[in-house]
Amino acid sequence: MENVLRPLVVLGGSALITVVVAWLLDLLLRRADGRHHETPLWGLLRRCRVPFQLTLGTALLRATYTHTALGVVGDHRAGIGQVLSLVLIGASAWLVVRIAVAVVDSVYARYAASTRDPARVRRVRTQVTLIQRVVVAIVTTVAVAAMLLTFPAMQTVGTSMLASAGVLGIVAGVAAQSTLGNLFAGLQIAFGDMVRIGDTVVVDGEWGTIEEITLTFLTVRTWDERRITMPVSYFTSNPFENWSRGGVQMTGSVFFHLDHSAPIAAMRDRLRDILGECAAWDGRDWSLAVTDTTPSTIQVRAVVTAKDADDVWTVRCTVREQLIGWLRDHHPYALPRLATAPATLPPGDAWPMVHTVDEKPAGWAKAPRTGRG
Repeated sequence: MENVLRPLVVLGGSALITVVVAWLLDLLLRRADGRHHETPLWGLLRRCRVPFQLTLGTALLRATYTHTALGVVGDHRAGIGQVLSLVLIGASAWLVVRIAVAVVDSVYARYAASTRDPARVRRVRTQVTLIQRVVVAIVTTVAVAAMLLTFPAMQTVGTSMLASAGVLGIVAGVAAQSTLGNLFAGLQIAFGDMVRIGDTVVVDGEWGTIEEITLTFLTVRTWDERRITMPVSYFTSNPFENWSRGGVQMTGSVFFHLDHSAPIAAMRDRLRDILGECAAWDGRDWSLAVTDTTPSTIQVRAVVTAKDADDVWTVRCTVREQLIGWLRDHHPYALPRLATAPATLPPGDAWPMVHTVDEKPAGWAKAPRTGRG
């Protein structure tokens, strides 16, 4: 009878304790979350219930499995202990990662709720994302190392490896020079506030939005939904345009090449009416002026503003489309055209005389006044 009751008590007791403790902890977190609505930490910590149960249950089994008095346990005691140790290390690492992510997400959520500056929110979001990735990488590395050290053979190998750790570190550093460079570049981007998630950038002639920043690469989402993946070291060693730096408000320009007879004052009035009907215009500023001239055309520049890069693109396209349509319908003479009319004659009765090498005496040829030359 004892051979039956002892395994039931050990295994069932471990399972019961795990369930009860996890339920009590979840109850406390639920009550704390209900009392403190200003912070989401307690609600986020409830996500740790599964790894906590796995860690606690494995720890109890690891401590009591030898007392089950089962023959199969006695025959495979070392192997069962090894498996339980590996599971315990993995579950503990999972629990630590979940707790760290919950704390970091809670801090970010409170900061985002209390800050009205979108640029600062994006900066903190970028830093939080990289901090989470660093924590996950460190915890995973430590957990894997701890798992390997549970094997006796690895302990022997580890002792000999410590003697040559300096040489191995140098070799690894040279071999992973590019990876380490990207790693430090990622940290520099995150805490140097060079570029943030959500920033609008122009890189290698491509206009897009920063979608993801990791420790080694960065993803830019272009306007046509393409993703450009670049090493983060590129942004620390090459120039690029950051349209969101210092604020997301944008100023855009639209250029028109028109005839010299274009009605500039009427165009200015029409631009004001177009912007008044454009929802993407933020109302901060606008202007229209002649900025250059050529023998055949003039260059007219319209300046508009918007709250961000997406809206300034919409305003520019709206102004370009509607002003061109208005000129076509009401002032077609203002559109650029090729001069095909006869040239105006110079003052006098005739064109200047044109002589060739074997020309006749002066006055032999006289150009008619046809205007064709």
